[in-house]
Amino acid sequence: QVQLVESGGGLVQAGGSLRLSCAASGRIFSVYAMGWFRQAPGKEREFVAAISRNGAPTYYTDSVKGRFTISRDNAKNTVYLQMNSLKPEDTAVYYCNAGSLDGLASNRVYGDWGQGTEVTVSS
Repeated sequence: QVQLVESGGGLVQAGGSLRLSCAASGRIFSVYAMGWFRQAPGKEREFVAAISRNGAPTYYTDSVKGRFTISRDNAKNTVYLQMNSLKPEDTAVYYCNAGSLDGLASNRVYGDWGQGTEVTVSS
């Protein structure tokens, strides 16, 4: 089982940037693809981005392409989400999880969901 702790969220103005981190413990981190997800108020959790266990390829949902970048440091058991040009519609609680690269895009995950980290983008 993989345990996950997200951090780095906060309040930012539209057009600003944030970098989210997800620290993983438990089973060997480097064997899993990792993904970021988000859940906005009143909406279902949705896929945002995924990265293979070796760092490439990466996948993004259309609404964040060109603005968000997912990366990972297997030595630190950490996956990151650099978010630039933030928009109010990016406001959500962001979560990370492990899975297969194809499965993550379909919200199929291996681990329990953590607490997430809240991102609020003001207009």
